[in-house]
Amino acid sequence: MEISQRLLKFKFPILFTSILVLLVSCLFILAPSFVTIVAYFWPLLFSTSLFLGAVLVFARSSPPGTESSGDKTGEGLLDYVAGEPEPQPDLDPEPELEPEPEPALEQIPAAVSLKSE
Repeated sequence: MEISQRLLKFKFPILFTSILVLLVSCLFILAPSFVTIVAYFWPLLFSTSLFLGAVLVFARSSPPGTESSGDKTGEGLLDYVAGEPEPQPDLDPEPELEPEPEPALEQIPAAVSLKSE
C-alpha cells in the first residue's frame, strides 16, 4: 500500500517522462537517417564549402588595406547616399517672375440679345 501511495505522489512526473520517451523514440524511428539527409543536401554543402574556401584563400592572399587618408572606407559614399546631395552652384540663375493678375470678366447685360433681328 505504501508503494502505491508513493507512485500516486509522483504520477505527473512519471506520466511526463513516459510521454517524452515515447515521443523521442518515435522521432528516431520515423525520422530519416543522417546519411539520407547528407545525400540530399550534398550539393549545397559542397558549394558552401568551396565558397568558404575561396574566401579564406582571398583573405590570406590579398594585402591588408592601408588608408593614407583619415576617412574610413566608403564613408564618402555613405554620406552621399544617407544625406542630402551637395548643392550645385547655379551658373545661370533665372529671375523669379511675379504671377500676372487674372483679367476681370466682363459682365454681359441680360437685355442684349445675341440674335440679330
